[in-house]
Amino acid sequence: MSDVKPVPDDYTAITPYLVAEDAPRLLDFLANGFGAVERMRLPMPDGSIAHAEVEIGGAPIMLGSASPPDFPPLAAQIHLYVEDVDAVYAQAVSAGATPVAEPEDQFYGDRIARVLDTAGNHWSIATHIADVSADEMAQIMESMGEG
Repeated sequence: MSDVKPVPDDYTAITPYLVAEDAPRLLDFLANGFGAVERMRLPMPDGSIAHAEVEIGGAPIMLGSASPPDFPPLAAQIHLYVEDVDAVYAQAVSAGATPVAEPEDQFYGDRIARVLDTAGNHWSIATHIADVSADEMAQIMESMGEG
């Protein structure tokens, strides 16, 4: 019997993998925009990235450079919970993100903002501000349909 774990330590069963035309630029953005800590980087001789890993808030994200046609750039949507959505939104925009939606309180208990990163990935940045039950959400949704 092997002692090798099916999911390695410091990883989750589902790990986002971003593919970017300019992966080094995306790595810089993730560090400056979201405080990502680089765990590893395997550069290619041409400066592209064969594989890299960062960690944001304890969650791993893998990424690499696009290599069409087998590995084309892809846009992803990532939901990122943070302590202060307003501050992280401002930090991300300052680091080069394209603003999509400024921070706003939502009926389901999160304050959310949205940005596009330098590779075109969609990020929902959120701070949980209230616990709202499924019943309360259903009532709110029902009342929204009555307007």
